[in-house]
Order: sequence, then structure tokens, then C-alpha cells
Amino acid sequence: MRTIDAEERRARLARRHRLARGERAGDVVEAARSLVCLHGTDPATIYLSAWARVDAMTVADMDRALYRERSLVKHLAMRRTLFVFPRETMGDAQAGASHRVEGAERRRVVREVERVGLHADGEGWLAAACREVLAALSGGREARSAELRREIPLLEGSIAYGEGKSWGGNISIGPRVLTVLSAAGRIVRASNDGPWYTSRPHWTSMDDWLGERLAPPSEAEGVAGLVERWLRAFGPGTAADLKWWLGSTVTAVRRALADVGAVEVDLGGQTGYLLPDDLDPPDPVEPWAALLPPLDPTTMGWYERDWYLGPHREQLFDTAGNAGPTIWWDGRAVGGWRQDEAGAVVLQMLEDVGADALRAIENEAARLTDWLDGTRVLPRFPSPLFRAA
Repeated sequence: MRTIDAEERRARLARRHRLARGERAGDVVEAARSLVCLHGTDPATIYLSAWARVDAMTVADMDRALYRERSLVKHLAMRRTLFVFPRETMGDAQAGASHRVEGAERRRVVREVERVGLHADGEGWLAAACREVLAALSGGREARSAELRREIPLLEGSIAYGEGKSWGGNISIGPRVLTVLSAAGRIVRASNDGPWYTSRPHWTSMDDWLGERLAPPSEAEGVAGLVERWLRAFGPGTAADLKWWLGSTVTAVRRALADVGAVEVDLGGQTGYLLPDDLDPPDPVEPWAALLPPLDPTTMGWYERDWYLGPHREQLFDTAGNAGPTIWWDGRAVGGWRQDEAGAVVLQMLEDVGADALRAIENEAARLTDWLDGTRVLPRFPSPLFRAA
């Protein structure tokens, strides 16, 4: 069994994730493909993750891929999270992750509307509501969630949550129907009614948006396809890493590892996995600096993160496991960043990296400040370090 240490893992990360000098992606689609997909929960992350990996990338480049060429597609998948997938990955994403999310969401919505007395036959109501939404979005029409709720009475009503708690409230049932249809691959977040750092989606039919019917493979084939892509981008990793990333089960992960012929490697006493044609060690890389946004795919890519986080997990992740903005030096997260009132990037170093490294990090901060050009972007899930400023 080959042993792979943290230094080799960091070199692989630098090259595969397009962060080292000379390893940048040629465009935003290639950047997304290099990471399997981009994290989309925080809308600004889509753009900032690509900026960190594509030289001279512009907002228009990402908008073109998302909304004109549609070579990148927003889709609800692993862990009930919104991602941006390269178009060719959508079938595996649907079969290997989204179908499972759809089933869980469908059961949850039915249970909740019956519990609060909105509809006695939750299954019947949900089926009828889905039919009406799909009819309203036929022919390539795009509509905001609020428009659909005004047009379709079945989408009216709300469900109380956290009753008696300070964080409690009511949630409209309409968006929950859209979530089910989205996870099913029937509708998709189409054009965005707002600037790049906001999420105000219009919804439309997935088939109309893509210009063809989504044709996912079997579930086992979909999981294997995602596992193979993850190993190519993030390997080596453990079964626990894959189980968490997929939001799946150990059984499904182990079956997929067997399906792709994954090879066991030693990660300092833990069993990791690589693809059989990816066992050669990478060439060393020159030290590199990067500023990554909240929820960046690199920061969020593994469940077991000590080899790149060191002692900084509690400062860079919130209690729900969401990563804040991070500073990277040579394959390790060494701090965070934020913006001041004028929009300039401010560094929050967590360790002394030396004068040369700090200079390289400051250059990245200046580059990002110039790119943002006064736009202030606040993370949806600020880390403890971000909040402490």
C-alpha cells in the first residue's frame, strides 16, 4: 500500500484545483470541471471561486456560461445543497445525488402539510401542485417564485417552525414545492433578477432550459460517476470524506469505490483511495497564495480536514460546518479575509507565514480588491473569525 503524506496531498490540491501558478483553468467551465462542481448556496461564491482559478475572469464570463451558453447549470444535489455543475455532469448528479434529495424532500413536505392541517392528502396535494407549476412553466416561460404563488392557489399557505423559540417563524409552502421539482430535475434556476452577488432566480423547465431532456443513468452508475470525478479532483480521500461529500451512505460509497476500481492508499494510518491510473506522485509546486470565498469547493471538499486546516477549524468554520472566507498559503488555510467599508480586502492572519508568503498574500488581496471594484460581498454564513472583526 502506497503512503501519501500531507505534502503530496497539498501538491495534488494545488494542481487539480487550479490554484498554483501555471495551473490556472482556461475558463470558468474548466474551473468548475476541475472541482466536480462549484458551490452555489452563497451566490457570490460561484464567481469568486472561478476568479481564484481563472486569470482575467470577469462577471460576464460566468454569466455567459450560466445564462447564455448554459454550459454550467445550477442544481440541487449533494446534502440538499445548491451546486453549479458542468452540463455533462448533470446526469450523474441527478441519479447519484438529486433523486435521493428529492425523495427526502417529498416525504418531508407531505408530512408537514398533513401535520399542520393544510392538506389532509399531502401526496395528492403535492402531485397536483407540481402539475400546475410544470404547466405554468411550459413553453420556456420563466417566472419568479412569487409570480407562481400568485397564479397557483395550491402554493398558498405556510408552515410554522420552531414554535416558541426565538428563531421560530413561518415558511411559505410554495418554495418547498419548487424545491421538490428542482431536486427531481424537472425545473431549474434560470436567469437571475439581480446583480451577481444576489440570488433572485427565475424558474423554468429543465428540459426547455437545456434544450433536451435530462437522461440520468441508474443510481449506482450516477454515484460511481460522481465518486470517480471526486477522486480525480480531491483524491486521495477516505470513505468518510466521500460519504459526507455525497450526503450518502457508507454502503453506496463502498460499492462505488469498487465500481471505479479505486485503490487503497495509506494516509498516515488512515485508509484512503485513489483511482488506479492516478497513483504516481505529482511534481512539486512552487509555494502559492490564494484567497478563497466562503463555502469554496476546496475548503469544503473533505470531511477530515486537519491536513489543511491544522488548528484553525473552529475559527474558519461555523458550528453547522460552513466555511467562511479563507487565506491559503502553499496548501494550508492560514487565515481569513473580509472587506472594509470601502470594499478593500482586509487580511485576518491566524499564523506567521513569513515575509515572502505575507507579501504574496497581500498581492492576492490587492488583486481581489481591484476585481471587486468597490462591491462589498458579505458571506451568507460568516465564520467566527469573520464575526470577530
